[in-house]
Amino acid sequence: MRKLKFAVIGTGFWANYQIPAWQEFEEVELVAVYNRTRSKAEAIAQKFGIPRVYDQTNDLLENEALDFVDIITDVDTHHPFTLTAAQKALHIICQKPMAPTWNLSKEMVQACEAAQVKYFIHENFRWQSPIRRLKKLMDSGIIGSVFKAKVSFCSAFPVFENQPFLKDLKQFILTDIGSHILDICRFLLGEVDTLYCLTARIHPNIQGEDVANVLMKMKNGVHCYAEMSYASLLEKEAFPQTLILLEGEKGSISLGHNYELRVSTAQGTELEWANPFIYAWSDPAYALVHASIVDCHRDILSDLLGQKTAETIGRDNLETVRLVHACYHSASTNQVVYLKDFDE
Repeated sequence: MRKLKFAVIGTGFWANYQIPAWQEFEEVELVAVYNRTRSKAEAIAQKFGIPRVYDQTNDLLENEALDFVDIITDVDTHHPFTLTAAQKALHIICQKPMAPTWNLSKEMVQACEAAQVKYFIHENFRWQSPIRRLKKLMDSGIIGSVFKAKVSFCSAFPVFENQPFLKDLKQFILTDIGSHILDICRFLLGEVDTLYCLTARIHPNIQGEDVANVLMKMKNGVHCYAEMSYASLLEKEAFPQTLILLEGEKGSISLGHNYELRVSTAQGTELEWANPFIYAWSDPAYALVHASIVDCHRDILSDLLGQKTAETIGRDNLETVRLVHACYHSASTNQVVYLKDFDE
């Protein structure tokens, strides 16, 4: 079978993990990379054995026979790159968050649908091994109907060292990690009916919020509390892990530190670990995230090959984007937001 040919647009921090994750699959071939700073593209191309380099997207799209592009750039460039690729009838994978605003996100999804190209958001957190295992346990019915959930990502990890541009974002934690955490809430519990959000800025040298707390009532009646912080000095540093507690009518499931899953029922507590796979190219300290990139790629590739519909298509991820911007609206107005009425 012919390999799907693709190009990577953007060769910053995450390209160092997106690219080797793609190289795990024989069905695809990375033929070119683009970066506005050509030397950065050349360095990535040499590192991963990529044959061609571009510093102009128009040249890339005119000269290469591609099946899809993978956009791994800062959020402000997602919209123009997506629309340009859609005009070339190319399928598109884009990093989260989809766009800096709700309206631009809608426009991107609509443009891809109008061009009849597949559009995916690389939302990999739901593909983390402990979260997939927790979902399977929940769906088994072992704790009965869930009525309450807590999803936590609280850390003192110096995220600004790897990605200094985050300091300058006027909207920070809800767009950065909130896109992941709110998507996990949707993945586990379904869609949101109402939410109320509080935010705060603790670090003195940043522009946006680094703390966010969101209380949601899901459409199925579940109460879900999501907490996010990059200012939390705790006994155990959890980064980059998400900690979760699900409470059901017959028991509870907790996802704790180091991928520890505990299922507690009237019969007692059972313990297991959902460790991620460690690839040769990944950093063992971040294997959780790096392995989930591969699994997210696998799901998207199955859709590109016509085998199934991927979980994180643009139309679906638009609901996560809606949650992010509904949170900002709630925090700025100090009001409960009804999601059915939210269309910023």
